[in-house]
Amino acid sequence: MSGSLHELLFEALLALRNPDECSAFLADLLTPQECDAVAQRIAVARALQEGATYEQAAAQTGASSATISRVRRALFLGSGGYEMVLRRISGIE
Repeated sequence: MSGSLHELLFEALLALRNPDECSAFLADLLTPQECDAVAQRIAVARALQEGATYEQAAAQTGASSATISRVRRALFLGSGGYEMVLRRISGIE
């Protein structure tokens, strides 16, 4: 996907004004399974950030070890996106 397509996606996400708009857009954009997978990754990131082990994160979220590993790598070695979002949704930022 080219940069301009990414920018269009970013603009679309930033145009959403409330949870109802977000829900409607994501329902149109993603399959229910894709939406569940994205939500699960955020839940895994939160669990890991709170100190959960792989086993605890799996039990809490139902995620596979591959998903937990991928999220852990992004959470601790990525660009900081999970950390930023988790701070914001917890009201820290």
